[in-house]
Amino acid sequence: MNPFRSIVLLAALLLSATAGRAQQVSVVKFGELQKRLSRQNDTTYVVNFWATWCAPCVKELPLFEQLNATHANKKVKVLLVSMDYASQLDKKVKPFVLKRGLKSEVVLLNETDPNSYLEKVDPKWSGALPFTLIWNGRQHKRATFEHEFTPAELTAEINKFLL
Repeated sequence: MNPFRSIVLLAALLLSATAGRAQQVSVVKFGELQKRLSRQNDTTYVVNFWATWCAPCVKELPLFEQLNATHANKKVKVLLVSMDYASQLDKKVKPFVLKRGLKSEVVLLNETDPNSYLEKVDPKWSGALPFTLIWNGRQHKRATFEHEFTPAELTAEINKFLL
């Protein structure tokens, strides 16, 4: 095989592997998510609840992607929780994640009754999107936000947990 053809084949394989990773979206029930939301370690977790139909959510997703990339070598974990219907996983959510090349972990919360989990996430959460929870179990720090972030605001809030 000639060298050029080998490079093209390798590039195609790498691109397909990256695309495959980008579209991984797991479906979770609230109990599983709740276990993750109660971890008591020294990692700062940034959990953003969003939906494909929510314009402010979509607008701020690149901020969380940038945060994830910037803090990749630090103890910061970004989790994007899609609030779309589970029936939309293959038709809407996976293509959305793939098209935007999201690298942060994405899960789809498969619950039909928001009243069963909203208060457990945060008693002040009305259910509006976007909603972001930032916490660090070891530091006993927790903050919630029921609005779209600006880049400066998200940086300032994360810095409160990292300093």
